[in-house]
Amino acid sequence: MDITCLKGIGEKTARLFAKLNINTAQDLIHYYPRDYEQFDAPLPIADAQEGARVAIRAMITGNMSSNHARNLSILNFTVQDASGMMRMTYFNMPYLKNTLKKGSFYIFRGIVRKKGKGLCMEQASVYKPEEYAKLSGSLIPKYMLTKGLTNNALTKAVKQAFEALETQEDYLPGSIAAKYKFMPRHEAVYQMHFPSDRETLALARKRLVFDEFFLFILTLRRFKSENSGLKSEYKMIETAQCGRLIEALPYRLTNAQTRVWSQIKEDLCSDMAMNRLIQGDVGSGKTILAFLALLMCVSNGYQGAMMAPTEVLAKQHFESITKLKEQYKLDISPVLLTGSTSAKDRKRIYEEIAAGTANVIIGTHALIQEKVEYGNLALVITDEQHRFGVRQRETLANKGKAVHVLVMSATPIPRTLAIILYGDLNISVLDEMPADRLPIKNCVVGTSYRETAYRFITKEISSGRQAYVICPLVEDGEMEELEDVISYTVRLKSVLPPSVQVAALHGRMKAAEKNKIMEQFEAHNIDVLVSTTVIEVGINVPNATVMLIENAERFGLAQLHQLRGRVGRGKYQSYCIFISSSENKATMDRLDILNRSNDGFYIASQDLKLRGPGDMFGIRQSGDLNFELGDVFTDAAILQQASDEADELSAKDPSLESEECAALKRFLENERDMSVDFRTI
Repeated sequence: MDITCLKGIGEKTARLFAKLNINTAQDLIHYYPRDYEQFDAPLPIADAQEGARVAIRAMITGNMSSNHARNLSILNFTVQDASGMMRMTYFNMPYLKNTLKKGSFYIFRGIVRKKGKGLCMEQASVYKPEEYAKLSGSLIPKYMLTKGLTNNALTKAVKQAFEALETQEDYLPGSIAAKYKFMPRHEAVYQMHFPSDRETLALARKRLVFDEFFLFILTLRRFKSENSGLKSEYKMIETAQCGRLIEALPYRLTNAQTRVWSQIKEDLCSDMAMNRLIQGDVGSGKTILAFLALLMCVSNGYQGAMMAPTEVLAKQHFESITKLKEQYKLDISPVLLTGSTSAKDRKRIYEEIAAGTANVIIGTHALIQEKVEYGNLALVITDEQHRFGVRQRETLANKGKAVHVLVMSATPIPRTLAIILYGDLNISVLDEMPADRLPIKNCVVGTSYRETAYRFITKEISSGRQAYVICPLVEDGEMEELEDVISYTVRLKSVLPPSVQVAALHGRMKAAEKNKIMEQFEAHNIDVLVSTTVIEVGINVPNATVMLIENAERFGLAQLHQLRGRVGRGKYQSYCIFISSSENKATMDRLDILNRSNDGFYIASQDLKLRGPGDMFGIRQSGDLNFELGDVFTDAAILQQASDEADELSAKDPSLESEECAALKRFLENERDMSVDFRTI
């Protein structure tokens, strides 16, 4: 059902919903809240904990003072109850001076901050006591929004969608639902939007997270069943070219690289098709191993393809392999194929690929479009970006017989989880860093450090370096307490020297616009790139030496480490500044793990221990182990349960022929595939 069928949603409003990828009523009910407003009973000021969101009932006691700074109007006043005092600050809300009365009681609700020796709230919501009493005890959904769309409008639309849609068939086998005492799926979806209470919300989320993991793993196991023991159509022999290149490189491979290279060679020379994951931290040297595999493939007379998640990274890989070819006289013919390749060049490249004269093909998803026909493709190397979360199986065509598959992942996941999530792959781990890498220097600070951070960034830029600034949101209005890219870019332009070039990058931009900005940053036409986590993969700028991350407390440690990996890629000392808007001790202790270690696997294991089931609403990760609701760290126990059930069902009823599995089979047949099987390339 199209979203315009719902009352009050015309074409103009539908365009706003489309920005959130909501086009149908079905999309709407699966657009889950990012958090909930819980209107708890007001606390005495003395019991308000720093970093917590609380409500207090207090009287305005001090005079309201207002002043201006940097185009901001600032309103300050004090409030008091029987237990203590607190300061209130409001930005660009001068009208409050006329609507709030000294000597009157109000409910103030917001995040408690420490300023000097006392406590304060900034931009706290204000309610009359009788207004707050009506809301008390309820959970109000809060959605990620876009400019022009209010939380109230989205909530109303969701309610309408539930009324308009028929109850969907529950596909989970009854025995599994009964074993875990799961509520029906339709009820779980409804409770995610309009929960009766926190306990019911947790049960609803558990059911839906289980479903996500279960369907994903079940699909993965089916691929494994289809692909295991697949005879290799492209058995190779070890050739001299790879050994000569390793000897000629200006650095020695680490022991870990040497070990993993031996495993890759063994796979390529065996009777079975390779299906291997190289899991290694950022900077551990995965790319040179990929290039060696391509070289071995070509020297055996075959073609190899390497897919990157972005055009910028594909171009960088192409330039790197071309440089190696010229420098070491390698007998390879590389071509670059991306979405922006011109029609004229595309036609020529298609012909070269089909004829086999182009034997190393680097590119983006353009490599698997229907028009690309390979002469003798034997090896596909891909980033995990193209393995998980890709729902475009219909664009894949049968391009040959069973090929060798090598997947590269920079996501540091503890081995117990990796075995589940990459269940159909043999796993190789690069657990050693090249000796010439300078460790990144880190600091975890509060928001009061911002001015110092800006001065440090200015100093690095004056030395010819570049910087990243990461914000969790795209634009103002999505989550009022968090920093957003668009507003932050404007702010930075006003506080940094005019000579510093600042630009914004985020996932809502068109692909061509994103590529242009990343290319300009790579070419050093931009000094500071303000971005969302879209830069987590797919950009390599050795000249960038500073990474500043705002609202760091809202990200998982593993993701923060991934973001940090964008710097420290060149010969210069690099730095990462984690700014936390909460100076709560537990929050700062958690972030301090990043201060103490640059080891992604250690950080991931700590993340697993520290992020409990209550941490349901962190910033969604942009990487590819990102499920709609589930989090592989927070929900590790559910992931294990889903894995166990998927394995048992796959062993007991692999074709899902039993009556109990009929609904599940129908669902899987109607849904797009949960991931891409590269055997179909």
